[in-house]
Amino acid sequence: MSIPTVKGVTFSGKFQSGHAGILTEPALKFLASLHRTFEPTRQALLAARDAAQRRLDSGLQLDFPPETAHIRADPSWICAPPAPGLEDRRVEITGPVDRKMVINALNSGAKTFMADFEDSCSPTITNLLNGQVNLRDAVRRQIEFEQGGKSYKLVENPAVLILIDNRPISGSIFDFALYFFHNAAYLLSHGSGPYFYLPKMEHYLEARLWSDIFYFSQSYLRIPIGSIRATVLIETLPAAFQMEEILYELRAHSSGLNCGRWDYIFSFIKRRRADRSAVLPDRKDVTMEVGFMDAYVRLLIQTCHKRKVAAMGGMSAAIPIKEDPKANDIAMAKVRADKLREVTAGHDGTWIAHPLICTIAMEVFDEHMLGPNQYHVLRSEVVVAVRDLLNTNVKGSITEDGVKGNVSAALSYCAAWVSGNGCIPINHLMEDAATAEIARVQLWQWVYHGALLDSGVRITPALISGYIAHFAPGVSKIAGVTSKHIKIASVYLNEEVARAGRGQYASEFLTSDLMKYLDGPDGQAKL
Repeated sequence: MSIPTVKGVTFSGKFQSGHAGILTEPALKFLASLHRTFEPTRQALLAARDAAQRRLDSGLQLDFPPETAHIRADPSWICAPPAPGLEDRRVEITGPVDRKMVINALNSGAKTFMADFEDSCSPTITNLLNGQVNLRDAVRRQIEFEQGGKSYKLVENPAVLILIDNRPISGSIFDFALYFFHNAAYLLSHGSGPYFYLPKMEHYLEARLWSDIFYFSQSYLRIPIGSIRATVLIETLPAAFQMEEILYELRAHSSGLNCGRWDYIFSFIKRRRADRSAVLPDRKDVTMEVGFMDAYVRLLIQTCHKRKVAAMGGMSAAIPIKEDPKANDIAMAKVRADKLREVTAGHDGTWIAHPLICTIAMEVFDEHMLGPNQYHVLRSEVVVAVRDLLNTNVKGSITEDGVKGNVSAALSYCAAWVSGNGCIPINHLMEDAATAEIARVQLWQWVYHGALLDSGVRITPALISGYIAHFAPGVSKIAGVTSKHIKIASVYLNEEVARAGRGQYASEFLTSDLMKYLDGPDGQAKL
């Protein structure tokens, strides 16, 4: 297909015929306007992140910002009321944006579906544009899919739903712009609205950037101001110290905060990379009950309810174990206990990754949350200090199984990701970029700080390299993964632990590191 000509906007690669309805001239002009207006600010904020990390590396401790103490102390401001369809969010399902997954998620019985263009999506241009096509069709209830003789259609009540001027456009702005442009007016005319999740935020000025983007976009398309709603994932350690400020910046468009538990652990390790006291044990031991995780959950609930917005719980990555009923019962019992912990703590809803988990989560929230939310649970008794958010008193040890598990997960995910698949089941868990990142930075952290296994063996690049070689052949069992993808993943993971051995810091994101390979191994283009 041919792409409309818009000054300064260029694409590479092949496109499918269905993409013509997404990459229209007006949509591309809107995309270019957003990029040109906000890219300088975005780059300045990324530079500010780097500067903040250097201060942390030098020994400066994170704290609540003194310049915004007046915002935290002011009890008078609250956020926007819940938008239509977001009054009751007790169970939300999230997952990739391929056609079958979108239909199954919308039919799952969950209250809302969070279409994930981020951690569960390998961002080839084909995946991104197919995702936009799928969501456009889902919004209009025109989405169907057939596979293996089986037909997938929507039920009656589904869940609510490049280069510009020779510079790459932000992936988040790209995803937001195309969805907003094609669907906002339609959703509003049918009693709903354009609703978003904002991931990876680290500072309240980043929330201000998104607030500006929202105001600009509503004005550009002549959509009523305040139509957009956004939930911010608190999944970075710095953001935990600025929850109220983030809500304040987005207050006209905010629908709350979410505990992005897996990315939060990843960020905790990464932002405290120079701190030997922050070395964590096996990731199975870093549960929601450990000190720094429990503190951040309690503070998030208190903050959200103080400002009258939803405090969403974290993801259950478990998937049913069909071939082993006994193991499945144990896994589902853990899911039930996790959701019970969330609802009794005061959360207004929770996340799941698999439609068959919906019944368990819904039963728990239906039993313990009789109204649409728990904004009345103010948690006024909660007092969270800096030391609580930085508490690394985690019981557990680093075991050989823990190292092997991290190697297997990181290797498998990286190989799948460069093949174009951003969400894969591993050991009955739905693994995405967040859990793979925990595995990667834990391996780096253990080598960098000279950690020992519980057997007394030191964790070295050579030790991990041996495990990489051991697990690499088995990765070929993942659908779509070739020997070339496995080689890319193996070389990458070996280099990451080698960096640790040389005393170098881990890179920021594996997805950024591997982006260059999306053009070659799977034959698809990237932005």
